[in-house]
Amino acid sequence: MIYNEIGKTGMRVSNLSFGASSLGGVFHDIREAEGIQAVFTAIEHGMNFIDVSPYYGHYKAETVLGKALKEIPREKYYLSTKVGRYGKDGVNTWDYSGKRATESVYESMERLNIDYIDLINVHDIEFADLGQVVNETLPALVELREKGVVRHVGITDLQIENLQWVIDHSEPGTVESVLNFCHYCLNDEKLGDYLDYFEERGIGVINASPFAMGLLSSRGAPDWHPAPEALKEACRKAVQHCAAKDYPIEKLAIQYATSNPRVATTLFSSANPANVMKNIAYVEEPIDQELVKEVQAIIGDQMRVTWKNT
Repeated sequence: MIYNEIGKTGMRVSNLSFGASSLGGVFHDIREAEGIQAVFTAIEHGMNFIDVSPYYGHYKAETVLGKALKEIPREKYYLSTKVGRYGKDGVNTWDYSGKRATESVYESMERLNIDYIDLINVHDIEFADLGQVVNETLPALVELREKGVVRHVGITDLQIENLQWVIDHSEPGTVESVLNFCHYCLNDEKLGDYLDYFEERGIGVINASPFAMGLLSSRGAPDWHPAPEALKEACRKAVQHCAAKDYPIEKLAIQYATSNPRVATTLFSSANPANVMKNIAYVEEPIDQELVKEVQAIIGDQMRVTWKNT
């Protein structure tokens, strides 16, 4: 496993990290037990960064992850969670007020069975008034950072331009990391255009969704996937091409997403220990660069085609 520092935080994290969103979909005891074992497997095999949110499963993911973390020494991992997006009884809610952000941090620590958070993020800022994020949400988190309740502060979004706007309008040093998804994968490497910008400001970059929310998978994109049909079709052809080469597109996708040391880490999520092991094995093998070129040629004019967050 390769380890990179997230910006100037001092956190050296595995280039492949555990996204705990899948734990939010666990509704049965046996699945929950399997999800907890997936966390154990990740830590035991060198993954030392875990990302979660109150929004995932409407608090379920944090609750299940907290059961796992009770059994893991605190020095074995860095923990990232978020504020701003929530939900109850199947209904999504948003609240980016400073008061709610502060409350949310303490609630997350209780669910997660920890007494500090390594990285706290403002979640999916495109759903917020960006001015409120700058003037209220982030200052509340910085206050918690000054108290030692959280160690570092970041922001997340699908839209990279929003991340840049908030950074440009915040005091230097406020934002220490960004988490962006679906923009550093085989079909979209737009995040690479912004790496100089983030590095010049000492801001670390976390990548997520190396499979583009299922577009780059043998199973295919779920029915709810917001990508336009032309992109879905291009990705289906890429999947078939990789299958014909006996090289699963999941393998190529996760190798590609973790291949740039300027991106500190890439998050993937699975509640299945076997999938965790499979993806770790993928990362430890050399990537087929020629196949990358072939796949991106197949995707063609659908490269960098994106969609609105939901």
